Amino acid sequence: MRMKIDVALDYRLASPGAAILVVEAAGVEGQVLSDTRIDVQEPSHFARVAAEEGIGERIVMRLGDRMTCTYSAVVQVTRTRPDLAELDAVQVEHMPGDALRYLLPSRYCEADRFTNLATSRFGGLSGGAKVAAMRDWVEAHLDYVAGVSDGNTTAADTYIEGRGVCRDYAHLLIALCRAAQIPARIASVYAPAVEPQDFHAVVQVFLSGDWHLVDPTGMAQADEMALVAVGRDATDVAFLTTIPAAELLTQTVAVTRLD
Repeated sequence: MRMKIDVALDYRLASPGAAILVVEAAGVEGQVLSDTRIDVQEPSHFARVAAEEGIGERIVMRLGDRMTCTYSAVVQVTRTRPDLAELDAVQVEHMPGDALRYLLPSRYCEADRFTNLATSRFGGLSGGAKVAAMRDWVEAHLDYVAGVSDGNTTAADTYIEGRGVCRDYAHLLIALCRAAQIPARIASVYAPAVEPQDFHAVVQVFLSGDWHLVDPTGMAQADEMALVAVGRDATDVAFLTTIPAAELLTQTVAVTRLD
């Protein structure tokens, strides 16, 4: 499928300083980019550095008192939708290094606190079937409610509260997968069926020797997502990180399915 992405950001900074922007769809296998354009208003420094795992890029800038950016692209998604039930678990001793690190707890995904839940509720399953059951459970367990979480909300908080937004759904599924010795990482994506339209967070799991996209909110499938970046949790894939404090003025994300 093809999708058109249009993003507009306008933030006021408390003082001149550095900012990191991660909004561009990545040039990776499974998606083809065209008609890409990004404009940032008058940075005094502008550089590109590789993002986590070499997927996508971070734009590092020095700005004055405003961060104004527009980004647009057309993305042809060529990856297929995985049948999770057909994917096998990889034993820890056979995992590559880029998978092993995603077994460990991280700031927002306290996997060590979910071992009992992962064992008691999903212990009879393995591999992709276990991930599918966890995904369905997270979607059923949580209510999607905007504004109920913040930058301090962890997977454990979300489990207790029973509600959150896409990043909270992703953190909870990641914590469960890691607790079950299935490598899992967060992925920032664009998808046309996301409501309300915004930057979207999903999960990548390592099964059958490869990484596969899974959306615990149920709003998108792997063959209709444009991948932007991956990482341990939301810290690594934030679309905007500023050193000085930033005030949101306007922000729009529009993702339109073209065919």
